[in-house]
Amino acid sequence: MEKEKIVVLDFGGQYTQLIARCIREAGVYSEIYPAHTPAEKFADGSLKGVVLSGGPDSVYAPGAKRLRPDVLALGLPVLGICYGMQELCCQLGGQVAAPESREYGPTPITFGAHPLFRGIDAQTVWMNHNDQVMALPDGFVSIARTANCPAAAFADNGRKIYGVQFHPEVTHGQMGAKLFYNFCRELCGCEGSWRVEDLAGQLVAEIKEKAGGKKIICGLSGGVDSSVAAVLAHRAVGDDLTCIFVDHGLLRKNEAEEVMGFYGGSLGMKIVKVDAAALFLGRLQGVTDPEQKRKIIGEEFIRVFEQKAAELGGADYLVQGTIYPDVVESGAGESAVIKSHHNVGGLPEDISFRGLIEPLRLFFKDEVRRLGESLGIPHQLVWRQPFPGPGLAIRVIGEITEEKLRIVRETDQILRDEIAAAHLDEKIWQYFTVMTGVQTVGVMGDGRTYEYVVAVRAVTSDDAMTSSFAEIPYPILAKISSRMVNEVQGCSRVVYDITSKPPATIEWE
Repeated sequence: MEKEKIVVLDFGGQYTQLIARCIREAGVYSEIYPAHTPAEKFADGSLKGVVLSGGPDSVYAPGAKRLRPDVLALGLPVLGICYGMQELCCQLGGQVAAPESREYGPTPITFGAHPLFRGIDAQTVWMNHNDQVMALPDGFVSIARTANCPAAAFADNGRKIYGVQFHPEVTHGQMGAKLFYNFCRELCGCEGSWRVEDLAGQLVAEIKEKAGGKKIICGLSGGVDSSVAAVLAHRAVGDDLTCIFVDHGLLRKNEAEEVMGFYGGSLGMKIVKVDAAALFLGRLQGVTDPEQKRKIIGEEFIRVFEQKAAELGGADYLVQGTIYPDVVESGAGESAVIKSHHNVGGLPEDISFRGLIEPLRLFFKDEVRRLGESLGIPHQLVWRQPFPGPGLAIRVIGEITEEKLRIVRETDQILRDEIAAAHLDEKIWQYFTVMTGVQTVGVMGDGRTYEYVVAVRAVTSDDAMTSSFAEIPYPILAKISSRMVNEVQGCSRVVYDITSKPPATIEWE
């Protein structure tokens, strides 16, 4: 897949996936591996460098994650970030300890003259550490400092080993992008010619090699991920592919009609609709735990696909639109499980298909969209609002009822109408309503009401790994709130979620 790559070794950091993202933005393919992975698993002729992520451990604590010596033995450039820097220090004979004054959040810094910082004029960085380098290993020099950290970055130019105590990936701005660009291009010697748009032919060939001549089905949700996966599979196997769209009773208003109209007409593939609302809602009755909801939905999707495949004469493979954020948040590598995505952590173990085909498993959302446009998928389909596989099940907090589903559907339609009317539908990355399950006192028609609070969630993002709340103008918010309270029975109060990711996730469950 790649002429040149940089591997990220994951020591359990919260933002490891953002490191890979920044490297890809520099035009170099990047993958994440658990910290303990032997070098032989990822070292080949395309490997140009290695990045060590941050992590929650102290390097001197029992059981702390260690860097394998065979990684340094490769002789390639290595960049350690936070814990990764501290681990390099310990491995190479330096000293790490807890300082008297710790640093968290934006911190003033002074950069020295070094290729890693070329073109960077930032004066603050993001710090988040309990320990720091107290004594440099032989051959290393400090190349940046803060008031409390004399070695906020270090380098051994001869061995091409570098470390930064701060988190350049978190800034997600000019400084972080430039630092990773410098590491990839200046220090690793990468050309930076990787583009996801160039991979369509290779992805099609890989699917054809695996499933050519066999019957396969694709779970088509109507979102961009499953749509791009379906188009790739269709180009590989043609009419041997059947797409299955499952109406699980948790769709947005008019969603089923839109999906069948868009995808049956625009993409020219075989699409079968399955009405399974009673099955899904029956299994979810009385369930309140978000993880349990996701696992139930993941299992039922598979069972529906298996049953429909059998009715169609059997299928060897199931195509899914799994993308990298799904894998990471479901607990890939050393990362904590944030939430089990129905198509990853929510899958049952006993699947009757020979295997899964997930051509987008290593791509971020914006990369999938660029790939989709390169495939000629219509613009309005590629930029359709992201909609999670579990649907409204994770937008109804607590137990799912028909009443709550009605309220969230109708308020969500109002939100979508008003965002489109304000021409913000392609400026805001994702927007939806949440049935909070909370009831509050209100006054309508001179009488007391005790009805539900609906939350509006709208965020800007590139890749779904981080996001900021969208700053919707107050007059538009006022109109949205007024319409919801006046037009949707059962909704008496509207609130706007102004939490970014992290610490929140985009979806509420």
